[in-house]
Amino acid sequence: MADENSTAQPYESQNPPNSQIPIDLFVSKKYEGIGSRGFLRFTDSADNLVYTVKKSAHSVKLVVDSSGDTLFSIHRISKGSWQGFRGKDEEKDLIFTVDKTLDESSRTEFKILFCEKNDDSKTELRMKGCPFNRSCTIYKGNSIVAESSLMHKLGFEKLFVTRNRFRVTIFPGFADHSLVASLVVIYFDGRRFWI
Repeated sequence: MADENSTAQPYESQNPPNSQIPIDLFVSKKYEGIGSRGFLRFTDSADNLVYTVKKSAHSVKLVVDSSGDTLFSIHRISKGSWQGFRGKDEEKDLIFTVDKTLDESSRTEFKILFCEKNDDSKTELRMKGCPFNRSCTIYKGNSIVAESSLMHKLGFEKLFVTRNRFRVTIFPGFADHSLVASLVVIYFDGRRFWI
């Protein structure tokens, strides 16, 4: 949680949620010291912290905003099933469930269903991609909501692109960026090579 004496202001996006411009978030792993397991960070193009992912318990991850407020708690129910709660993990705030529908070495797919209490109760999202390539596409019907990709460089440097940092592009028309961040965390959950 945020320190009471802290003067840091919560992150405010340069682009409003209903912007017609795609938003890029950059995902990386931050280490606090020697021997620490590290935690995931989502930053904007100016390297301002937007979201942090912290472990709360063995099968619970928290998506926290830059001011320290918990936006989502993600509970791993079984090997291919998760539940997402708004804020802290209270049963009444269940927002979505995620089930893995395909798990191959080069391709995984997920189905996201929203709970009836949500305004988008009939909305269903799908995630498809290849975790090794850091590629994940989130679909709403036939429209792309968000997409992740490795950071590519031009020239000689492209041979040495680090695999622990990649970009998530959120396309116009989907307002809840923290939900997209939560789904990306679920997509790459259990991938020991970076989480």
